[in-house]
Amino acid sequence: MIYSSDDIDKEATFIVAKLMLAAIRTAPKGKGVDNIEACIIDGEDKDKLAAEMRRLQEALGGGPFERDSYNVDKSPYVVLIGVKNAPIGMNERCQLCGFPNCAELIKAGSNCVFNIEDFGIAIGSAAAVAIDNRVDNRIMYSIGKAAVNLGFFSETVRVANGIPLSVTGKSPYFDR
Repeated sequence: MIYSSDDIDKEATFIVAKLMLAAIRTAPKGKGVDNIEACIIDGEDKDKLAAEMRRLQEALGGGPFERDSYNVDKSPYVVLIGVKNAPIGMNERCQLCGFPNCAELIKAGSNCVFNIEDFGIAIGSAAAVAIDNRVDNRIMYSIGKAAVNLGFFSETVRVANGIPLSVTGKSPYFDR
């Protein structure tokens, strides 16, 4: 049997997407508390995501949403990463968020610094896996906003990003 690159590109991309989820899960977390949510989407869910991004372009009167939606269209898989808004309970020992304790942070509707730091580390870990495996990718907040709007995460996730993946002769994310 002869396997061409066209036959295996999508399969290889999915394997890397799964490895990215493993990297997200094992990325270091503040105080050992895991508030990260992640998944892989394709097919109809990916189409819904791209449509929501185009809707956001119109609703918000600009931004990268429509441009990025075309990148989603060209990608067989998208890795979604979100972080719950759930302070880790450092309270008065921390105050890095600018509030005296976690209860005040929650009341103000702000985000725990540790949650956001953990989110960034998880995104970097995921992107590194894609890079190490030579899978083209781009971290996009526009994907995260659309995914949150569509309810792809639990309702405590307000901050999210997406990473579309592609294995082609030229990265679809290069000439944007």
